[in-house]
Amino acid sequence: MINQGFILTRSARDIGKKTLIELWVSTPYGPAQLEIEDETPTFFVASEDIELLELCLKKEGVPFQLNPLTLKTFEGMETAACYFATLHDANRAESCLRRDDITVYETDIRLADRFLMERFIKGSIDFTGLTRDYGKYRRITSVKARSGNYKPELSVVSLDIECSENGKLYSVGLHCEYDSRVIMVGVTESAETNIQWVENEKALILALNQWFEDFDPDVIIGWNIIGFDFKLLDKRAKINGISLAVGRGNKNAFFREGRNQQGFVSIPGRVVIDGIDMLKAATYHFRSWSLESVSQELLGEGKAIDSHYDKMAEINHMFSSNKPALAKYNLQDCMLVSRIFDKTHLLDFAIERSCLTGIELDRVGGSVAAFTNLYLPQLHRAGYIAPNMHSEDWVASPGGYVMDSLPNLYNSVIVLDYKSLYPSIIRSFLIDPLGLIEGLRLPIGTDNQSAIEGFRGGQFHRQHHFLPKMVEDIWRAREKAKRNNNHAFSQALKIIMNSFYGVLGSSGCRFFDTRLASSITMRGHEVMKVTKKLIEEKGYQVIYGDTDSTFVALNSAYSDQRACEIGEQLVSEINNWWKVDLAKRFGVESYLELEYETHYQKFLMPTIRGSETGSKKRYAGLVSRDGEKKIIFKGLESARSDWTSLAQDFQYKLYDMVFNGYDPKDYVISVIERTYAGEFDDMLIYKKRLRRRLKDYQKNIPPQVRAALLADEKNLRLGRPLQYQNRGTIEYIITVNGPEPREYRESAIDYQHYIDKQLQPIADAILPFIGQSFRQISEPQIGLF
Repeated sequence: MINQGFILTRSARDIGKKTLIELWVSTPYGPAQLEIEDETPTFFVASEDIELLELCLKKEGVPFQLNPLTLKTFEGMETAACYFATLHDANRAESCLRRDDITVYETDIRLADRFLMERFIKGSIDFTGLTRDYGKYRRITSVKARSGNYKPELSVVSLDIECSENGKLYSVGLHCEYDSRVIMVGVTESAETNIQWVENEKALILALNQWFEDFDPDVIIGWNIIGFDFKLLDKRAKINGISLAVGRGNKNAFFREGRNQQGFVSIPGRVVIDGIDMLKAATYHFRSWSLESVSQELLGEGKAIDSHYDKMAEINHMFSSNKPALAKYNLQDCMLVSRIFDKTHLLDFAIERSCLTGIELDRVGGSVAAFTNLYLPQLHRAGYIAPNMHSEDWVASPGGYVMDSLPNLYNSVIVLDYKSLYPSIIRSFLIDPLGLIEGLRLPIGTDNQSAIEGFRGGQFHRQHHFLPKMVEDIWRAREKAKRNNNHAFSQALKIIMNSFYGVLGSSGCRFFDTRLASSITMRGHEVMKVTKKLIEEKGYQVIYGDTDSTFVALNSAYSDQRACEIGEQLVSEINNWWKVDLAKRFGVESYLELEYETHYQKFLMPTIRGSETGSKKRYAGLVSRDGEKKIIFKGLESARSDWTSLAQDFQYKLYDMVFNGYDPKDYVISVIERTYAGEFDDMLIYKKRLRRRLKDYQKNIPPQVRAALLADEKNLRLGRPLQYQNRGTIEYIITVNGPEPREYRESAIDYQHYIDKQLQPIADAILPFIGQSFRQISEPQIGLF
């Protein structure tokens, strides 16, 4: 009988003198543990190095087997596969070979990953084997596996902990479809929240272990759940001399810290997904990544306690005097995370991404791994092994095309976008790692016996390639997903498709070659320059261009309908022009597709501050959507999290008045007067990240660092834990004595700073285009204060 499943976790280890791959999968009949024995760790070596390899490994006493292959390196060298009985032997072999400068290939491919990718197993898996039922799960041995198409219904629990400032656990909140409770240290009290009372911290952790045994979820979600919650749970379990046995089969969770103190947790049979990381992976952006802030933006609700020490003091107070209130607060965090996941379909997104690429459900980033999973098995079947990374020879490729802008306040600007420009260039010009290697052997021309010319010496084979087909398949799947309103699937497809260029342009990818990346970006430059030329030949003015977008001034005010008609006409003519041009010049079919995107009824392209030169990636425009007018900001203060809310509010209202033809002078005067009067004090807070540890700031001490130093000096005097020594986010206010932390401000606010550094730059970006200036408006008012 063939079983269907979806891979939750994967691992490989040595058992005696052989290997064991363990896959935990979700099936229609519950979780299953798949054990795959005797897979051999493998890497490759050039045939010319076999004699050196044999001498090295025999000297080290590492047992191995060699098998000559028909596969070649990208340099055309013949190769052999080197097999090992255990992971330990393979690691020893790699170390001594590298020590002796013997090149080996594909040593970084983990055993479980290789097993899956070579069988084209991506997320979903079909399997057979010998089954033994353990009640909570089934164990399958002698496993045979292949790619499947099963989409799981995963059970999810949202977890959140509350603790003292010293890390002692107070409670753990757990919220899922079939149970919602808080496990809390304390004596039984009546409460509206479902509280499981325990005697002490040790009992709390043991109760948590038992909860996972009883309710058995597939996925654990939370907010900073790995770097905070599981890090602390792991630490407190060790302090109490017990195991954090929350894995399936009562197996222990394993926590470790990597570079930059990034945390990783591995739990057999369960996936841990951090809400912040997965939202970023799905390309969400927020001004702040605090749970309160994201909840407010997505759900329209959050929590009243926002300050770190206000929050900590309140939590301590509730634990000592009102534990039911703390339990309610704890569970609210869990429920907010659950609602964010539901609102954004984050789990659906993670599942679709795994089914498309084969990367783990909880993988952070993973673009290079996704590309490797998809490309490597195809490359092997084409007769090649993958190259190693060559960081020493890395040559950067040009970035996206950004045109110099023409600053002004315009009527009727339309935006024309190339739909997925880089993927469409890959499809049109058949850009591909294998295609480059094979194409370099052919002359450049326009027929089927020649190569397609790229940039920086790149040229591409017309038949031998994989990436254009990979892009085409994803492209078509995304169009279908959009028609079916499957947003999670569509978003996963978009991110994967657009990541292919980024991977080829990254020194962290084994397939990086400047001829590949440059043949994409430099072709993009050519496309954008030609598009500008074709548009201006029609009598319109291109005022800006950025990567794949062209901004066109129509030279007069038009209705939305007429602007759309002009845009669609330009799009049709330019797309037809590319079809003819690419067929004639390269003998290829054009997949370049320009689209009409937006009509800005009013549009501001500002200058660079203190200059008459037009800015880049900074603009604002007035659009009409669903019968309502809306201002779109790009790169300006209202779109940036490190500007004060006063600046953001001032900018929106000022631009709204100018775009709609109102004189803003009285409004500007009013804001200046009310700022001096202290009416906006709660809107003058800067919020900035500390990108280094405090002690690493030696010569240049920016305002946020000065505020953080003051805050931690105060914390030290008050006996509180230091807050900012190892990065973090600081909120501060500029006072007459310089920057001071918001929670410890002692001096009067420097209102002149906010007038000069927040309000004036915003006003001076737009007022000159209507014949006014901030200085002329403000000087009489400033003299009054």
